[in-house]
Amino acid sequence: MTTARNTVVHWFRKDLRLHDNLALRNAINEAEKRKHSLRPIYIMDPDIKQKVGSNRLRFLLQSLHDLDNNLKNINSRLYVLKGKPTEILPKLFDKWQVKYLTIQLDIEPEYVEQDEIIEKISEEKDIFVVKRVQNTVYDVHSVLKKNNGNVPMTYQKFLSLVLDVQVKECIEITKKVSDDCKPPKDGQEKKSANCYDVPTAADIDFDESELGPCKYPGGETEGVKRLHSYMVRRDWVCKFEKPNSSPNSLEPSTTVLSPYISHGCLSAKLFYHKLKEAENGRKHSEPPVSLLGQLMWREFYYVAGAGTKNFDKMVGNAVCTQIPWGKNDEHLKAWAEGRTGYPFVDAIMRQLKQEGWIHHLARHMVACFLTRGDLWISWEEGAKVFEEYLLDYDWSLNAGNWMWLSASAFFYKYFRVYSPVAFGKKTDKTGLYIRKYVPELKKYPTEYIYEPWKAPKSVQTTAGCIIGEHYPKRIVEHETIHKENMQKMNAAYKVNKEKKSLKRPRS
Repeated sequence: MTTARNTVVHWFRKDLRLHDNLALRNAINEAEKRKHSLRPIYIMDPDIKQKVGSNRLRFLLQSLHDLDNNLKNINSRLYVLKGKPTEILPKLFDKWQVKYLTIQLDIEPEYVEQDEIIEKISEEKDIFVVKRVQNTVYDVHSVLKKNNGNVPMTYQKFLSLVLDVQVKECIEITKKVSDDCKPPKDGQEKKSANCYDVPTAADIDFDESELGPCKYPGGETEGVKRLHSYMVRRDWVCKFEKPNSSPNSLEPSTTVLSPYISHGCLSAKLFYHKLKEAENGRKHSEPPVSLLGQLMWREFYYVAGAGTKNFDKMVGNAVCTQIPWGKNDEHLKAWAEGRTGYPFVDAIMRQLKQEGWIHHLARHMVACFLTRGDLWISWEEGAKVFEEYLLDYDWSLNAGNWMWLSASAFFYKYFRVYSPVAFGKKTDKTGLYIRKYVPELKKYPTEYIYEPWKAPKSVQTTAGCIIGEHYPKRIVEHETIHKENMQKMNAAYKVNKEKKSLKRPRS
């Protein structure tokens, strides 16, 4: 076997898979062509436990273990490093004599800033860098260029920009990597047999025992399996319409592919092609309500996020209406912990915290409740909670959806407010969802399950749950507060309209 001296590195980030990973294939081809070492790496943030919720951390660790196994199947492995990329990579570039680096193109400001630093260092060290678009179906920068550099402000406008774009087929990496590309063990590896291995939960002092059952195991293997299990149900795929799915079904009424796509365990492009195959030759629902339409929402928000400075903030965000939100830490905490006194809202937030996933319409409900509907708290605060809890957290989608649901951008019918009582009743009249996630109320009669404050004291006593003692009183009265908030929204819109008119150049 020829010992490789120089090294080719593929840096995994949000592309934790072998399929549709052109950057990884570029790295493999270059290593084999030059007879260089190949090191696929993942860099773990040393503060990850403080930044990522427990469910998502478990999902990530599972995904990394699965990726390592899949790399081993092609005669490679995953090298996991711990530290800040801008600090650790320059040292590794010298230590491993890196000559070639491949990465996925990302649009998050943190990654963009980080990549600029790494690319500058790479240029100084004569390292060739290849960046590939593989986190989205479309090249978001090309879409923006097609729209004269402007962010499309409506979903339909976005669709018109990508209608004629040909989506390339996905590649598969199945061929085994040559033995010539096996890296020689460095000093650190020789000292420790498990050096650079994917850490276990114990390795990072992560206690999984406090978590509930794992409903959605992480990893490419599970993601692809889940995709195929839904795509064979062609009738279901073709008839799917988002408004007709249930936000409070005890088992998901949608695919729950979003965590796999957000981590890159499943390619958005592969999902696109499989949906097209399922729809081919059959009558099917159309965007925005179809499954393909849901995928296109992701693309829409990625384009908006790539083209908008401060997209995840209100101030300094050109597409966001400036609304004078209030501040109430007690209300925010009650909402985040599922203690608002509104059983449907609390059930959703508890499911989110326990399982890391909630239906998209359930997200609509609680986001509207926190912002313009009831609590008048900034969407930025809600976005932070979702960032911690969601398995499928995605920077651009999280910000975009919160702006939409708070009627700060993209959606302006602020007078359409979700009822924390009536909305849930549409699909769960007996409150089975509430009884599961708010067990204090499980013995309440159906007529009071959505409005327990209306139950007579005798009923509360019989049910073993006194409102204000075993379950909180509702923190606001929806029937009055949402009308007050509508007036506030109306006033904010008028102020923003006046400011925009003053900025317009006079003819």
